[in-house]
Amino acid sequence: METTRLRLLPWPGPDGKCAYTPDNFPDSRIARLADRVAAEQIATAEAVLSLAQGMLDTGLRIEPDECGYLLKRLTECLRDVLRVAESRGGRLPAPNPLEADAEPLREGRS
Repeated sequence: METTRLRLLPWPGPDGKCAYTPDNFPDSRIARLADRVAAEQIATAEAVLSLAQGMLDTGLRIEPDECGYLLKRLTECLRDVLRVAESRGGRLPAPNPLEADAEPLREGRS
């Protein structure tokens, strides 16, 4: 019996809990929407990170209210991007131990 894999969606479900959809149909409307939302979340995180880096690079004092606002946005972006990473990681195929190198990876080896 084949089990249905679930895809973690890039937005929270009711009550802030994780939301999932079956991963059997990567071209479904919900899967395409999830891909679009994930891409937007990553782009937003890049923009907020750039803004934060720009503020830090000026060397000027950042006002407490500006700092609080920035930390809130950075936290939101980090939460979103971590959810995207978890979703993508969960959809990777399980490694096949028969195909893996017999020798473990060492630092400096690719």
